[in-house]
Amino acid sequence: MASWLVRKRRSPIAWAHPRSLYWWDSNVPDFCSQEFMQNFRVSRESFEYICDRVKDIMGRRNTNFRLSVPLRKRVAIAIWKLATGSEYRTISHLFGVGRSTVYNCVREFCDAVVMVLLPVHIIMPDADKLEELATFFNNRWRAPQCVGAIDGSHIPIIAPEECVPDYYNRKGRHSIVLQAVVDGKGMFWDVCVGYPGTMHDARVLRQSHLWENLSGGELLS
Repeated sequence: MASWLVRKRRSPIAWAHPRSLYWWDSNVPDFCSQEFMQNFRVSRESFEYICDRVKDIMGRRNTNFRLSVPLRKRVAIAIWKLATGSEYRTISHLFGVGRSTVYNCVREFCDAVVMVLLPVHIIMPDADKLEELATFFNNRWRAPQCVGAIDGSHIPIIAPEECVPDYYNRKGRHSIVLQAVVDGKGMFWDVCVGYPGTMHDARVLRQSHLWENLSGGELLS
């Protein structure tokens, strides 16, 4: 009896709707480096690095009732959505998965990035780093005493269930505001995202940790 149960557990029943997997299974592996970059907006090396860093959070196991979507495919789905802004339905057809799977991949990937990648790659510079940034800005861009370039951008979203007017920006779309600071090479060293689309850039700045650090003299002195 026990051996029969073991045999049954080794053969998951895939009850998902049949979909075409050709593009991901056959086309993507044949992409050259340039094609991969053009499609996913990251290099193949960066993609593999990201997969390795988020695997403990995004990894899935097969069950008796369904085969899980492999990690690399889950990451690719999320990156495609973030890079292209395509509709969930379009991505669903492209990767051969359900729309709910696309949504879950994007949500889980973003959570994983915030947990494991943000603390490593988006770091508030210390005094020595600030001096290095200022030197580069001056030498490369002829901008003395400059350590970063700051700007805001609107990230399109689906209208939330609550406080809908707050997210309706001046361009007639629902969005959240992203504030970012980059160094002279275009590398991010601070981000603040999530405020509703109607909020002015100046107010977002005053509500950010960056403003708090600047006002308290913790960043520049």
